Amino acid sequence: MPVTLSAADIAAGVDRLAEAIREKTAGLPISLVGIRRRGDEVAERVLTRLAEDDRELNFGMLDISLYRDDFGHLHENPKLQESDIPFQMEGAHVILVDDVLFTGRTIRAALDALSDYGRPAKVELAVLIDRGHREMPIQPDYTGITLDTRRLDHVLVALEKTDGIDEVRIIENQHP
Repeated sequence: MPVTLSAADIAAGVDRLAEAIREKTAGLPISLVGIRRRGDEVAERVLTRLAEDDRELNFGMLDISLYRDDFGHLHENPKLQESDIPFQMEGAHVILVDDVLFTGRTIRAALDALSDYGRPAKVELAVLIDRGHREMPIQPDYTGITLDTRRLDHVLVALEKTDGIDEVRIIENQHP
C-alpha cells in the first residue's frame, strides 16, 4: 500500500494549522486540547510552532474512550488513557485538535468529554486531515490537509511519537 502523505506533507499540514490559528487568534490566549491517540501529538506540534508568539498558550489532552457511541464495538478491553487538562476550562478559548475528521462522531464525543471539565467561552476545531463524509453537522475551523476519499476507504495516520514514523496511507475499499 503506497504512502499517500509523507513526513514532509504532514509537517506542511501542521504548519498550515499553526499559521491559520495564529492569524485568526493573534495575541489572544488559547488552549489547545488534543484528542488522545494522535490528536494530542498533532496539538503538541502546533503548540511548538505557536510557542514563539507572545501570548498565553495552554495545552491539554483528552481521552474520549468512555464517551464514544461505539464503545461497545471497541476491543474487549479498550486501552483507556488519562485525560490531562491542567488549566481552568471556564471561560477558556479551546481549540480541540484531532488527526482525522471523518464522520464527526469522535468530535461529538470529545465535546461531551470536554464539558465535564467546565464551560469554555469558545470551542473551535483543528484537524490535520479532513477526509469528508460527515454523519454529523461538524466542520473544522482549521484544516491542515484535505484528502479526497471514498466513504469506505480507510485513512491510516502514523505519527512519530506514537508510531515511530510520520506517514498517511489510504487503504481503498474495493466495494462501491
